Amino acid sequence: MADHNVPVENLFRKTGSIYKLVVLASKRALELNAGSPKLTEAESDDVALLALDEIAEEKISYKKGPEEK
Repeated sequence: MADHNVPVENLFRKTGSIYKLVVLASKRALELNAGSPKLTEAESDDVALLALDEIAEEKISYKKGPEEK
């Protein structure tokens, strides 16, 4: 496996919460594991790293609920 560095601080800023980041990444990793096409050019067999790369590249995001500002 190649050395892979995901900028966690930048990911945290994109979601505003470590909880939201973990939920978003885990849901996307499950989708990738189920066969969804990847949205990034990153080369990795690890679906969790691919999910984090997609978040970093703003290929995926979450929809704010009515209780969020």
